[in-house]
Amino acid sequence: MTRLFEPLTLRELRLPNRIAVSPMCQYSAQGGMANDWHLVHLGSRAVGGAGLVIVEATAVVPEGRISPQDLGIWSDAHVEPLRRITRFIEAQGAFAGIQLAHAGRKASTWQPWLGKHGSVPLAEGGWRPVGPSPIAFDPQHAVPMELDQTDIAEVIQAFVTAAERSLAAGFKVAEVHAAHGYLLHQFLSPLSNRREDAYGGSFDNRIRLLLEVAQAVRQVWPEELPLFVRLSATDWVQDGWNPDETVELARRLKGLGVDLIDVSSGGTAANAEIPVGPGYQTQFAERVRREANVATGTVGMITEAVQAEHILRTGQADLILLARELLRDPYWPLHAADYLGDASVPWPAQYVRAAHRNTPIRDVPWLPE
Repeated sequence: MTRLFEPLTLRELRLPNRIAVSPMCQYSAQGGMANDWHLVHLGSRAVGGAGLVIVEATAVVPEGRISPQDLGIWSDAHVEPLRRITRFIEAQGAFAGIQLAHAGRKASTWQPWLGKHGSVPLAEGGWRPVGPSPIAFDPQHAVPMELDQTDIAEVIQAFVTAAERSLAAGFKVAEVHAAHGYLLHQFLSPLSNRREDAYGGSFDNRIRLLLEVAQAVRQVWPEELPLFVRLSATDWVQDGWNPDETVELARRLKGLGVDLIDVSSGGTAANAEIPVGPGYQTQFAERVRREANVATGTVGMITEAVQAEHILRTGQADLILLARELLRDPYWPLHAADYLGDASVPWPAQYVRAAHRNTPIRDVPWLPE
C-alpha cells in the first residue's frame, strides 16, 4: 500500500487515507445556510475518494463571515442542512470536518467573481467588521471596531457553541481557523494586533486568545474525536508572525489537546510577497512536525500523486490537503491511486466501467442488470 492511501488514526477516528479536502469558500449560502450547491460540491469530493472532507470556513457569528454569502453555524437552524451533507459524506466511506471561523477585520467582503474589492457597504448588506485593533487590512477595507474584554469572551463562547452544533450536525473533525489573516490570526500577528492589554504586545499575550479558544473547544469536543488548528506559519513580512513563533505555538496547542496542525501561510499583509510554487508551504509543516512533535497537514500547490506520496514518505507531513486541484478534478484521489498502482482503492460501483476504461467491457465486474 502507498503512504497516501494508508489510514491515518487520530484519537479514535481512523481516516481511510491521507487525502483531505481543504476548506474552500463557495460564497453561495443565504443566511449562512448550506444548500444543494454545498451538498454536491462536498459530496462529489467524497465520491472522488478523499478520506476527509472539510467544509469551508463556517462563521461562528454572523459578523464573522468573510462575505454575506458564507456558511454559518451561529444558530440551531444551521444544523440540519449541514447534517444532510455529513450523512452523504459518511455514506461514501469518508468523514466530514468543519472549519470554525471568524473573519475579523477581513469580514463583509464581496463575492470574488463580482470583481469588487474591499468591504461591502452597510447599505448593500455589509456590516462593520471587528478586530484586535482598529487597523484596516488595506485601504479598501473598513477600519474594524476594536474588541473589548467582553467581546473577546463572547467570541470564545461562540466558538464553543459552534463546536457543539458541529457535533450535532455529524462532523467528526473540528478545525479552529487561526490562519490567512482572519480574526485569531489577527491576534497572533503584530502587524494587526497593537493592543496593550492581556491580548496584545508580547508573544504570550498575542497567542492568548487562540489558546483560550482551543482549550474551550477541546472541553466540549468529544475525547475520542480529533481537533485541528489551521495556522499561517509566516506572514511573509519582516516583523510579522514567523515560523519560530508557529513552532512554539504548536507545542502549546498540542499540550491543550490539539491533534493536528494544518499548516498554511500568509493572509495578514496585503503587500506580502509570497514565493508561490509547488509545495511551497510544506517546509513549514515539516518543521512543525519535527520540532513540536505534533501531526501536521500540508497544503498549497500540491498537484501530483508522486509529489503527495513523497511528502508523506519523507516525513514532511501526515495529511495532504488539496484545494484547487480538487476543484479541477474531484476524482484526484482515485486517479492518484491508479497512477501509483495502488489496487487497494476501489472506484464507486456506479463508476466502475469508467475506471476500467482500458479493460474489455466483458471482463469488468458489474452489478446485476
